[in-house]
Amino acid sequence: MTALLRVVLDQVVAPTSADLSMASRELGRALVTAAPAGCAVEGIVPAVADAAGVIEASVPGLFDLSRTALARRELAVAWQLGVAPGIGGGMIHSPTLMAPLVKHDRVHDHDQTVVTLWDLDAWERPGELARPAVTWHKAMLKRAVRFADAVVVPTHALAVRVAELGAFGDRVRVIAGAAPAGFAVPTDEVGRRRALDLPEGFVLVAGSSAPSARLEDALRAASHSGADLPVVVIDAPEGDEPAIADLAAAAGFGEGRVHVRGALEDADRAAVLGGAVAFLAPAVSSAFPWRVVEALAVGVPVVAADSPVHREVVWDGGVYAEVAASGAGAGAGAATGDSAAGDDGSAGGDGGAAAGESLAAALADVLRSSEAVERHAVLAGDRGRAFSWAGAAERVWQLHADL
Repeated sequence: MTALLRVVLDQVVAPTSADLSMASRELGRALVTAAPAGCAVEGIVPAVADAAGVIEASVPGLFDLSRTALARRELAVAWQLGVAPGIGGGMIHSPTLMAPLVKHDRVHDHDQTVVTLWDLDAWERPGELARPAVTWHKAMLKRAVRFADAVVVPTHALAVRVAELGAFGDRVRVIAGAAPAGFAVPTDEVGRRRALDLPEGFVLVAGSSAPSARLEDALRAASHSGADLPVVVIDAPEGDEPAIADLAAAAGFGEGRVHVRGALEDADRAAVLGGAVAFLAPAVSSAFPWRVVEALAVGVPVVAADSPVHREVVWDGGVYAEVAASGAGAGAGAATGDSAAGDDGSAGGDGGAAAGESLAAALADVLRSSEAVERHAVLAGDRGRAFSWAGAAERVWQLHADL
C-alpha cells in the first residue's frame, strides 16, 4: 500500500505571492524526488482552469491530484472558518498557512496536518498589508494552534517569535527554504540586463518604499559609501517608483543613478544578481530573506543589517551592520505588541540615519578593493550551498514520519 503525502499546491495554480509560488513548486518537486520507498506525493489544488496541465508542468510526477470544489479565494475563506468538506484526511502538508486546519485523529486514523509560516508580516507590519490579509493570517495561525500537528518555519529566529504567539509547545520545526533549484547566473546575463535597461556594476537591493523595507537606509548607505556606484532596486510594487525616486533624491542620488524594477522571473533575477558588486539587505523583520539566499547562491557579497534572521541565514557568508536599537527591535517587538517603533514598523527618530551610516561603512569595507570583493563573493557562495530544496524535502518526509 502506498503512503501518500498530500501537498497543498494552491500557490502553484493560483499564486498570490511569487515567492510562495516558487517555494510550493520547488518543495513539491523535491518531495516527489525524495519520496521514500512505498511513498508518493499527491497534490491538493483549488478549482482553476487547466489545473492538471499547470501542475504537470510545474510539479511533474505526482501520484494523484485532488481538486476542491471551490476556487482559491473561496477555499481560503472556507478553511479560515474551519469548513473543509470533501478534502479527506491522511498526511497533509502545506508549504504555506493555507490548509484544512480542522479536528482530526492522528493516533487512530493517522491523519496529520502540517503548515508553514515564512514570515510574521501580519503581526510586524499590519499597516502595510490589506486588512483582509492580516485577518486571514491571524485567524489561520489561531487554527494552527488548535489543529496543526506541526508548524514549519525557516529559521530558529522565527521559531522563537512564533512560540510567543501561541501555545505550540514542541510542534514548531525549522526547515529552511532555498533559491530555486538550478538558480545561477544565465549565460545570456548581459543581454538580459540590457533588455532591462540596467547598467553594469551596481549595488543591488530588493524592496519598496514601505517603512519596514528600510530602503531609505540602503540608499543612504550606497550614497555615503564612497563607491560612487549606481543602485538597482528590484521587487518594487507597481506604482512605487515615484516614492522610491523621492527616497533616492533624499539620499543624494542624481537623476538616473537609481534604477527601479518590479518583480522579475528567476532567470532575469539571476542575471541582475550577476551584474551586482554587492547586495544590501537593510530590513530587520522576521521574514525569510529570499533575495539574500539567492545572492548567496550566486556568490554576490552580502551586506546585511544585523538581525537574528540575517545572523542565522547569512552566518559567515556576509558582513553585518549594526542598526539602532529601535530599528533592530521593530519587527520582533511588533509581533508581541511591545514595539518601540511606530505603527508602520519604522524605527523613528535618528535610527534610520544611524543605520544608513552603519550600512555605508560595512559596504565600503566590502568594496575597498577587488580582492575584498572577490573574498566576500567566495564566502557568500560557500554559505549559499547550505540551502537546498532537496535537503528541505528530506526533512519534511522525516517530520511526517516522526509524527
